[in-house]
Amino acid sequence: MSMERLVVIGGDAAGMSAASQARRLKGPGELEIVAFERGGFTSYSACGIPYWVGGAVPDRDALIARTPEEHRARGIGLRLRTEVTRIDVAGRRVHARDLDSGAESWTSYDKLVIATGARPVRPEMPGVDAAGVHGVQTLGDGQELIDSLARARGRRAVVVGAGYIGVEMAEALIDRGFEVTVVNRGSEPMSTLDPDMGRLVHRAMEGLGITMVNDAEVTGVRTGDDGRVRAVVTGAAEYPADVVVLGIGVRPETSLAEAAGLPLGAHGGLLTDLAMRVRGHTGIWAGGDCVEVLDLVSGQERHVPLGTHANKHGQVIGTNAGGGYATFPGVVGTAVSKVCDLEIARTGLREKDARRAGLQYETVTIESTSRAGYYPGSSPMTVKMLAERRTGRLLGVQIVGREGAGKRVDIAAVALTAGMTVERMTALDLGYAPPFSPVWDPVLVAARKAAAKVREAG
Repeated sequence: MSMERLVVIGGDAAGMSAASQARRLKGPGELEIVAFERGGFTSYSACGIPYWVGGAVPDRDALIARTPEEHRARGIGLRLRTEVTRIDVAGRRVHARDLDSGAESWTSYDKLVIATGARPVRPEMPGVDAAGVHGVQTLGDGQELIDSLARARGRRAVVVGAGYIGVEMAEALIDRGFEVTVVNRGSEPMSTLDPDMGRLVHRAMEGLGITMVNDAEVTGVRTGDDGRVRAVVTGAAEYPADVVVLGIGVRPETSLAEAAGLPLGAHGGLLTDLAMRVRGHTGIWAGGDCVEVLDLVSGQERHVPLGTHANKHGQVIGTNAGGGYATFPGVVGTAVSKVCDLEIARTGLREKDARRAGLQYETVTIESTSRAGYYPGSSPMTVKMLAERRTGRLLGVQIVGREGAGKRVDIAAVALTAGMTVERMTALDLGYAPPFSPVWDPVLVAARKAAAKVREAG
């Protein structure tokens, strides 16, 4: 009997986690593993790129969890700078091209993992491909941006978009000594928050010296005679720029999968079952930023491109591909970020998510502190909570505050996963001492207020 071959497309979090886990379960004599990566790096933290650009992380290699040499030493046949151009599902093979030599070849598989990630949204408009305009998705992108910052004639930067990447890159550019303008299509930054909470982020960004331009649609990028960016143009104004960073978001990179006839969801991501197997296809798994996942709160499929999920997907896929059994039940949509010392966190549904899911809900917003009010270093914190009107089931939490605020969202993430009501949350036995929390933790203060509002609503 010939040895089985596992082929992995994509060499970052989900793909190499899957390969590594499959290797733990089956040795090189039992399972051949071949992984294709079109870039030059593997197993790195894309989430850390803004901090590398800003200088908080001094060195690119600090973001690499496992080098190509380490993967190869474990018996994984890794092919860098090799792009898979076609998946032949019926023939159980993939076609790849070496980006350096141009050589092309077919590789057969018994089992296939698709971990092609996501691609930055790059709007179709004049000048978007000009020198000095950058997306930030890979380590290569980060290096190109750093090199571009060094070549820039002036110190003016424009960030297009004010989601996680846009906000983090704005801070990174401030740290690099640039004057930063953020052009945002929404009414407030951080559209993953409700606008009333996004307003708190807006104030913090302006306090950092960032110019915020909300409700503005970018229509083009003006370039100079040398082809390099000079300004970002909106319908109402023009903003001078020596460098531009696109932080508009990402879409699942599923062109290969779509061409192969594999099932995609409403957001363009691959659809899988609980074992991360592509629906309707035995022996093909998918994970990371190229898939859609079940939202445990709304019951709907979502595209949530986060490294935490990608690594978990890889573990599940590798276990299954290696002959074991594991499942990924879904997500509640937890994320945390920061602007300077302002921590921003959210989990579960925003108001518009709840409305879209057809849920009736109550909201409360409370002001509290990170520590006992009399203890030195106490700082303000705002917590917003959504609860289902009739049942009191927790639907979502958003937190904005200083030190100690962001990770408090994990309390809510666990409560959401457990399907807890806000009434039940009020009895949670959380740790207390004046240096860490008031007697009533801010999340529990919000839960008490939400429970009271649910009772009043009948």
